[in-house]
Amino acid sequence: MKRFIAAFLTLILGFVLQATVFKWLSFGGIVPNILIIITASYGFMTGEKKGLVVGFFAGLLTDVFFGSFMGLNALIYMYIGYLNGKFNRIFYEEDVKLPLILIISSDLLYSISYYIIMFLLRGRFDIGYYFLKIILPEAVYTILIMLFLYPLLLLIHKSFENGDNGRRSRIDFG
Repeated sequence: MKRFIAAFLTLILGFVLQATVFKWLSFGGIVPNILIIITASYGFMTGEKKGLVVGFFAGLLTDVFFGSFMGLNALIYMYIGYLNGKFNRIFYEEDVKLPLILIISSDLLYSISYYIIMFLLRGRFDIGYYFLKIILPEAVYTILIMLFLYPLLLLIHKSFENGDNGRRSRIDFG
């Protein structure tokens, strides 16, 4: 249960940071996607199911406050959390290359999926402009923030791994 509460509080804090502080620190209207960092990290640290759940709630938060269609972001984030959970078997805490690759891939997947659903299906075909002016700068900004945020998420994950000592209940998130 403690792990679930920690994940929930991490999502809320990440959402608040993304919606307030980083809106103020935006470059040309580009804000890093903190929720992608959290969703992807929980996915590859804890597995598919937990990544899916964290992704759902991250997307739901985005949909409720900023979404045009309820459930679109929740669906995309769920898939991202689930796909990152597939890499749980090869996740090593001391290796930062896998998280870096997965988070940048997740951000690109999110942005391209969102573009296809929201713009391409409506007949707006300027993918080059969208990629160079929005997708790529957001991915770079997200990676820069990931370098500072990921160690904190890893520290939270380690604290629960060390505190478990083999005891897990059915209700526990981890």
